[in-house]
Amino acid sequence: MKKRILDYRGKIDNLLEENAPDTDWEAVLSEHLVQIGFFQHERLVHLLVTLAFALFTILTILAGLVMESVMLLGLTVAFLVLLVPYIMHYYLLENETQKMYVQYDNILVHIQTAKIGRELQQEE
Repeated sequence: MKKRILDYRGKIDNLLEENAPDTDWEAVLSEHLVQIGFFQHERLVHLLVTLAFALFTILTILAGLVMESVMLLGLTVAFLVLLVPYIMHYYLLENETQKMYVQYDNILVHIQTAKIGRELQQEE
């Protein structure tokens, strides 16, 4: 997922930077909204998984304090080892999705600019 979101965002950044006159910005916008939806769904799923692992970690820490069990200490360590990558991945998804919102706004600017350009050509 990391590669996919970074590749896609890079592709859109390149389109925005190139600003080729033959770019169909309406189609780009439509596809971008679909991709944002996919990544928002992925972000929600990872948020729920991350919260679950955080809750399990806290519960095993509390149970370990009450029961003083070595097994619970091992389970706590296992949850912590899994929680850190989940947090890092969620952080990536959150930030990249936020950057995609900025791209969305920039695509809208390109659509408006193209529309104004067409109107000016029709007036001539």
